[in-house]
Amino acid sequence: MSRAEPLPQPLSIWIVNPFDDIPGEGIPPLRYWSLARVLAGRGHDVIWWSANWSHRRKARRNVPLGIREEEGFAVRLVAVRPYEKNVSLARLRSHRDFGRTFDRLATESVASGQLERPDLIIASLPPLEGPEAAARLARRLDALLVVDVMDVWPETFARLVPGPQWLRKIIAPIFLGGMERRRNEIIQAADAISAASRNYLDSVTAAGTDKPTHVCPLGAYLQEYPEPPRLAPLEVDAATTLADSQPAAASQPAVAEQQAATKPVVCVYSGALEAGQDVETAIGAARQLASAGIDAEIHIAGGGSLEDRLRAAAAGLRGSCRVIVHGLLGRTEHARLLSTADIGLVLVKPESLVSIPYKACEYAAAGLAIVNSLPGELAGMIDRYDAGATYAAGDAASLAGAISTLARDRRRLANCRANARRLAEAEFDREKLYPQFARWLEQLPTE
Repeated sequence: MSRAEPLPQPLSIWIVNPFDDIPGEGIPPLRYWSLARVLAGRGHDVIWWSANWSHRRKARRNVPLGIREEEGFAVRLVAVRPYEKNVSLARLRSHRDFGRTFDRLATESVASGQLERPDLIIASLPPLEGPEAAARLARRLDALLVVDVMDVWPETFARLVPGPQWLRKIIAPIFLGGMERRRNEIIQAADAISAASRNYLDSVTAAGTDKPTHVCPLGAYLQEYPEPPRLAPLEVDAATTLADSQPAAASQPAVAEQQAATKPVVCVYSGALEAGQDVETAIGAARQLASAGIDAEIHIAGGGSLEDRLRAAAAGLRGSCRVIVHGLLGRTEHARLLSTADIGLVLVKPESLVSIPYKACEYAAAGLAIVNSLPGELAGMIDRYDAGATYAAGDAASLAGAISTLARDRRRLANCRANARRLAEAEFDREKLYPQFARWLEQLPTE
């Protein structure tokens, strides 16, 4: 906030999201932590309602002491049943717990005078149960409701319906029709709609809307990463002549420069290890890279049901391309890994309907060339900024080809890395995005 900008009228703001990591859970702040921090910094009284079950770690959690003092906002946890699988009846029951218990706790807290009535409630969609409860509370407490769309929900579940494609088109509406009606009722109840991408916003306003809308990408903190290194001219020359053998009489500096330019290309995938991701294709790509003699490393950081399978497959690989499975990393280790990589892998199945995932924003902030499987908004950005390459999801040869092209042409790799950082500066900088989001929220009529 610039010095010339007047302070906003202080508001009582509730954020309703059970998924994101809360302060103290080790990784870089995600969307709602970032938003709560900015809103609190602008003088608002912010409470973030979350679940006491961590969606990412699949474990119970507690609110660390001192959050209000350190971050400026409060976190209140809602008791829910645990779940182990992201696609399961147990998860749906847990979401139902969240909606019902949040509604009850919030109502009792305001009625008893423990909490002030909110002026504004920001509820993430998904899940359905959080914004449904928020809509009921907004009506009872005379608060403004903003629905923040984080996914194409429930359409993303259509890929999980069994059977051939023609049968899915018939069965999916039967299974998902009730959820879609509930989603539409939530959007109808909202006073304003925000979204993490233009595609997400369009998915819930296809018929048009006269409600205020705003798009704020997930973004990343650019200051956590140094700018990508630039190849010196001699290194570039060496990198573009990999096929040439080094003359016996070459000088030691020239040998050192060629070794620097031809070091293993380091790729990283950071994210969930679940069925909606295309991360297993990285194993097949590693085999093909090794067969082609490409010196490469593929680092996989994250947790999920596929972790053990990936570890076993990685242990069986031989040759010039290694796969290293790290599991979940803390914030410092995560930033260090990205800072030492050359290429960021967006290994996501397009049928998941993900638009611009966190990993893409983080890769761009770290100045990594992006190899991406998602069509639409992200592919368009990568193409406009010349920040990487695309591959066909599920096709190991396609992924290996994209990586090997960058590995063999270090001039292009360096350019893509610099361009990815420019992409982050223009499109994903949270230091710009979230104050803009906050100002939009402040301008909504709360009286």
